Amino acid sequence: MMYYIKTSAVLFVFFILGIVHLYAQKEMNLYKDQIPNAIHTADSVIVKDGVFSKVSRPSITMYLPDETKATGAAVVICPGGGYSVLVLQKEGTNIALYFQEQGIAAFVLKYRLPSDITMTDKSIGPLEDAQQAIKLVREHAKEWHIDNARIGVMGFSAGGHLASTASTHFDKSVIENKNNTSLRPDFSLLVYPVISMTDNLGHSGSRNNLLGKNPSAEQIKLYSNELQVTAQTPPAFLIHAADDKVVDVDNSIAYFEALRHKGVPAEMHIYPKGNHGFVLNIPIEDWMSLCIKWMNSNGWLTRK
Repeated sequence: MMYYIKTSAVLFVFFILGIVHLYAQKEMNLYKDQIPNAIHTADSVIVKDGVFSKVSRPSITMYLPDETKATGAAVVICPGGGYSVLVLQKEGTNIALYFQEQGIAAFVLKYRLPSDITMTDKSIGPLEDAQQAIKLVREHAKEWHIDNARIGVMGFSAGGHLASTASTHFDKSVIENKNNTSLRPDFSLLVYPVISMTDNLGHSGSRNNLLGKNPSAEQIKLYSNELQVTAQTPPAFLIHAADDKVVDVDNSIAYFEALRHKGVPAEMHIYPKGNHGFVLNIPIEDWMSLCIKWMNSNGWLTRK
């Protein structure tokens, strides 16, 4: 009988821990009701080796740290993939787990991939999802033990374009925002980011997928985020490889220079070699420790 009681107690503890674990890593639909700007189609998402394609139903997965570790900071993560796929495992889940261990709440954004089949205006689809994610985290900050003044955004490659778009277009809401919740990230972490849509600097694949093959000069300028920086643009941490043959390092340099000229604090690390996606081939702590150090030095990890 004693053995039965002890076993039951252990099972109960594991049950409770399981509930906590599920809550700490919970995927939820990004929109409560109808998805804005959407053309109704069957969800045809394809998943292979942690890479998602044909994403038309956006979601966000939360990774909440243990309350004993929680710093109060949070990051919305935008995986890359040229606006044609989402590298959700390596540029999303793996990063979120690292943040979680550091006491930082992380939210992996599975944003819609631009498509004329699933959207009435594909150019704003990803930004709608990024703004909605920031809004969602900020409105649930108290519930999730987050300081709503320490919510940042992170992006890789084309996800870096989305993160920098969210950082420079926050005053132009493309979603319904009845409560006027701030859509401005408090900081941004940009990893080998696409920044520009210009002919000489931008990544043609990302531009074609987001804006189409014949975008107007106005569209190109609007989504060239080095041209959209103001004094209100959030501080940024950038990391890139000088020999990147996919997304030229000048994207990061142009954004850094734009921030510097507007008096916005920014830090940039350029590795001499590594090409595109280099952080995926080195231990995560080797480069993420630089992000954490920058966040800490700017006070975003200070417990309050």
